Amino acid sequence: MAGGVGARFWPLSRTNYPKQFIDFLGVGKSLLQMTVSRFENICPSENMYIVTNESYYDLVKKQVPQFTDEQIILEPMRRNTAPCIAYANYRIKKKNPNANIVVAPSDHIIFNEIAFVEHIQAALACAERNPWLLTLGIQPTRPDTGYGYIQYDEKNRYVPDRRIYKVKVFTEKPELELAKQFIESGDFLWNAGIFTWKLSTIQQAFEAYLPDVDELFKRNEDKIGTPEEKEAITDIYAQCRSISIDYGVMEKADNVNVLSSDFGWSDLGTWTALFEQLRKDENNNAIAAPCDVFTYKTENCIINTPKNKVVVVQGLKDYIVSESNNTLMICRKEDEQQIRQFVTDVQMKKGDEYV
Repeated sequence: MAGGVGARFWPLSRTNYPKQFIDFLGVGKSLLQMTVSRFENICPSENMYIVTNESYYDLVKKQVPQFTDEQIILEPMRRNTAPCIAYANYRIKKKNPNANIVVAPSDHIIFNEIAFVEHIQAALACAERNPWLLTLGIQPTRPDTGYGYIQYDEKNRYVPDRRIYKVKVFTEKPELELAKQFIESGDFLWNAGIFTWKLSTIQQAFEAYLPDVDELFKRNEDKIGTPEEKEAITDIYAQCRSISIDYGVMEKADNVNVLSSDFGWSDLGTWTALFEQLRKDENNNAIAAPCDVFTYKTENCIINTPKNKVVVVQGLKDYIVSESNNTLMICRKEDEQQIRQFVTDVQMKKGDEYV
């Protein structure tokens, strides 16, 4: 899934060049390219599909030129993850109605790729044998309020792989005190948003829990993979509600299980999450770009500015300093949840050029 705008990484991530296309770690690959490389250890690239907004077609083709147009599924408008997955399901069904599927965001970081491959292969083996919706849960290391949580039933384990448990409940991003209670209880995992299932299992779930979404695609199924697909999809998305797969299916279904996982994961959803992954200087500042930065009495900051620019920062503690193109943002790390509001305000007063 590569269609998001990455608003929480503004001003570096922009509507016309969002975070999945950016090389955040300075390794010469964007997050999307890293994701594709990772999955090449699991399945051949011809079995992969990228679902993205139609406005990102050129970016996708430039970054992963090995993908054919048939493998790039273009959404005419953003409708969250459930319609995105439904569309991919019907495209995959045309090729292989017996497919086993992995659904993964394109903007995550995985530090232990060998362990990641093992976990995905274990999840696929489980999904192939059982009519389950299987999600990967990450063993939490701190009470983070930026992640969703999954509570599992410790007494209900899958015997062939005892890392897999029946899910009790999903909880969206909690307040700090509740997150602390989750960590202390010992039976909660972070929701990684990575799923495995049989095509038949997820289609049955759509029929049961999101019949309105499924019906829109089902009645146009014969047009998928034909010259009529683009017009049909435009019509579908114009009528389809925006809803996530978590709200629409996972929180309602009774056949959801979770694989407790540990492979060095970050969803890189916020500047603070990026800060945690970057190398720090002696004052715990992270420089997120190859720029010339001079810091004085500055601690615990993340600084991202364009190349060939000299930046002097004095007297800041726990701040985000980010400049990109025509915009400079200086924001306390603890207030980064307000960035979406910053984007909205700037767009209303200054127009789309700045977002």
